[in-house]
Amino acid sequence: MTITRLFVASAVAGMFSAQIAAADISLFGPGGPAPAMKDAAAAFEKETGIAVKVTAGPSSKWMEDAKTDADALFSGSQNMMDDFIAAHGSVLEDTVEPLFLRPSAILVRKGNPKDIKGIRDLVERDLGLMVVDGAGQVGLWEDIVGRMRNVEAMAAFRANIDHLAPNSGAARETWKKDDSFDAWLIWNHWQIDNPDIADMVPTEPELTIYRDTSVARTEKGRDYGEVSRFIAFLKADAGAEIFAAHGWKRSFE
Repeated sequence: MTITRLFVASAVAGMFSAQIAAADISLFGPGGPAPAMKDAAAAFEKETGIAVKVTAGPSSKWMEDAKTDADALFSGSQNMMDDFIAAHGSVLEDTVEPLFLRPSAILVRKGNPKDIKGIRDLVERDLGLMVVDGAGQVGLWEDIVGRMRNVEAMAAFRANIDHLAPNSGAARETWKKDDSFDAWLIWNHWQIDNPDIADMVPTEPELTIYRDTSVARTEKGRDYGEVSRFIAFLKADAGAEIFAAHGWKRSFE
């Protein structure tokens, strides 16, 4: 093969490789929905051949990269998505789509040795209690206890909090290292995705709070057809089944 033909062949191969790379989707978001999102990304790639790179964790660790690389962002609550929109600068507010909800829950030690039955136990009993007061759970415990419609319950619950974690990932590490905590108020999927470290007690139905995971496009991903295909996949039955396995649903009866 002549040098010219080698050059042309190499150039064509390079263009083909670039097209393949360009077809990949870059997605950023928090750690809570990440296990379900990564499973959905793997299923989507298997079906379409289009890779979805999911970068997850506290936004402080990925936001700068997301400003240049992200085609879309996913969140763990509406207020979190609003924070992402403000911090990122090119997330398109009119593209925000809520996908799935998950309920609040109480994580307890394996076997539930303190026989914790619900939120009222966390109000009335002296237990080692941890809550998350950041990320997608800003105001969560207050919203839950507020449904009791009793300011004394609010005061008692607050007095019983032994640790305020800044995010769910940090709370998980604290839970694993410090067994003085008997209860951890969080979302159901943190137990579903970490079954070896805790059992789960549902919050009472009348006190349960639901928040969502949403997805939104960036300017970079606005007109990217592959992003549309992935979002459609998430919203279809295949995506719903994957998220349901992690505790997320479109609706709760």
